[in-house]
Amino acid sequence: MKSAILVETKKPLVVTDVDLPKKLDFGQVLVKVCYSGLCGSQISEIEAVKGTDKFLPHLLGHEGSGIVEKVGLGVTRVNPGDHVVLHWRKSSGIQSATPKYSWNGKQVNAGWVTTFNEKTVVSENRLTVIPKDFDMRTAALFGCAVISGFGAVNNDAKIKIGESVLIFGIGGMGLNIAYAASLVSAYPIIGVDIHKDKLDLGKKFGLTHGIIANSNNPKNEIYNITGNKGPDVTFETTGNARVMEQAYELTPDDGKTIFVGVPNDKVSINSLPLAFDKTLAASHGGNSIPDKDIPRYIRLIKNKKMTLENLITHEFKLTEINSAIDLFRSGKAGRIILKI
Repeated sequence: MKSAILVETKKPLVVTDVDLPKKLDFGQVLVKVCYSGLCGSQISEIEAVKGTDKFLPHLLGHEGSGIVEKVGLGVTRVNPGDHVVLHWRKSSGIQSATPKYSWNGKQVNAGWVTTFNEKTVVSENRLTVIPKDFDMRTAALFGCAVISGFGAVNNDAKIKIGESVLIFGIGGMGLNIAYAASLVSAYPIIGVDIHKDKLDLGKKFGLTHGIIANSNNPKNEIYNITGNKGPDVTFETTGNARVMEQAYELTPDDGKTIFVGVPNDKVSINSLPLAFDKTLAASHGGNSIPDKDIPRYIRLIKNKKMTLENLITHEFKLTEINSAIDLFRSGKAGRIILKI
């Protein structure tokens, strides 16, 4: 089966044929992958942002949609033929051992879920069953982008009606945060990005104002919109340490800063306001619970209360994955989808 392997950090992925494990372990599920999202977490893995990668070579990808082909012993939550979302957040069910694939006689490691491969062995608790008539292309976004972005708004920030929101970075995650903030009636919802096209797209998903990041004085622009107090809640999605510092500084002393991006360097802040009413939190997947959250979002989509289709700005084949990664790095895309 075709797979994209991270063989060496800071190098292109190797797209080649990989052999599946000979049998499923307890709690494991074999899934045919239909679509996969491309997320900043994979770019961080490729760039070794968290340090030396001890598991090379290994497979990647943690959000997708697919069809269950076979289940291992102990699995009760999914059955062959089920349509499923593949997600990195834990849900109900067994957490299995991680699978071992093989390539040219060498072992290829993998986590509890991977999606940059035509077929994948997944832990039962990384799967959520969805209706068979639901679009598999948009379903892939539930694996990370939607549940993490919406969760950051609902669970981490707990935004109230009418609170003002500032979002740094209007990529796949920022778009979902803007959309979720609009659904809970936040106002204004301000996006900051270096690409005007992304701000224009964001206005279709809840942004009320857009600011080009390299403008002369974004602080004054932000304060002109929110008033001198500044935004009630600030989200940082880029992972740029300097932008993270700026996001924190722009948050007033009774406001909330939510770090969603993975920092690319050490972050330096003045911690004194945290002793009073200022709040700083790092979002970990929006504290989402996939098997509870995904059915709620599907219900909203089926009843035309929300839509995800326009979040996807580009689609690539698995064999084109390195081109997709290059586009992601350019910052000129919303959510990129891979048709597996």
